[in-house]
Amino acid sequence: MRAGIIAITLLAALSGCSSDPTTINTSQSLIMESAVLSAGITTAAPTIDESQGQQRASTVLFNQQEKPVQVSYRFYWYDDKGLEILPFERPNTLVVPAQGKAEISSQTGNLTASKVRLYLYLQGVVK
Repeated sequence: MRAGIIAITLLAALSGCSSDPTTINTSQSLIMESAVLSAGITTAAPTIDESQGQQRASTVLFNQQEKPVQVSYRFYWYDDKGLEILPFERPNTLVVPAQGKAEISSQTGNLTASKVRLYLYLQGVVK
């Protein structure tokens, strides 16, 4: 009897953890790996503007270090329901100059795009 109660409780807990696999929580619009912060790179969440029928997301990366830092990034576009929009954007890499800044951006012609997420990760330090 006790094992049955435990099994039912476990099953109820596990079913509460399931979610719709086709949607993504887009409330977090900026994801930075800890190595990016450790390298002295800071930024704000990307902003979205519309221009000539295209959605454009952009932000500025700031390098607080005395050496250039190579940063990799990828923008992910989503519709109002949280579904990722195709085609997927390829990852990009740029060098943020020492004590400098660099703007990064992404554009999509998909008019259903309403949200964007930026993922930043460190590729390496330029010597």
